[in-house]
Amino acid sequence: MTDFKLHDKGSAPEDSKPLLEGSEKSFGMIPNLHAVMAEAPGLLKAYQDIHELFANSSFDENELTVVWQTINVYHSCHYCVPAHTAIAKQMGADDSITRQLKNGETLDDPKLQALRIFTEALLEKRGHVEETDLRPFFDAGYGNRQVLEVILGIAQKTMSNYTNAIAQTPVDEPFQKFK
Repeated sequence: MTDFKLHDKGSAPEDSKPLLEGSEKSFGMIPNLHAVMAEAPGLLKAYQDIHELFANSSFDENELTVVWQTINVYHSCHYCVPAHTAIAKQMGADDSITRQLKNGETLDDPKLQALRIFTEALLEKRGHVEETDLRPFFDAGYGNRQVLEVILGIAQKTMSNYTNAIAQTPVDEPFQKFK
């Protein structure tokens, strides 16, 4: 497999340098995912922009965690599962959500379970969901906006999950305890 460089602000392509500065300001460090993505400034910028858009969607911290971690677990992302476990803790999301998702257990909250099932259906069917997939999601209280926002979350996590799979991104020290 090709070795992917973990860029810092000194080695990164010029267009990635301000993006890495933003990462460092937001996280107090440059996450290894961002260090890898810096090789392609467009990817890093798109990832950061989509992250911000999804984080500011209509979903609360528990719902964001369900979407992110459902995708991360589905893609078996060795990096994003622990990273988003740390992010979920930082956001104040219910700890049981990540534990239940990682263990393949049903979520305690029926609305969150409907969100998980719908997210999984979108992934498994590559967007070609049917009324039987949508109805329980809508019955749980979600609408068309949330359908589209789950797609936004999938776009974000696909960028990171695929990057981490190909680059075998090392898990950052602060995320190690969440493996």
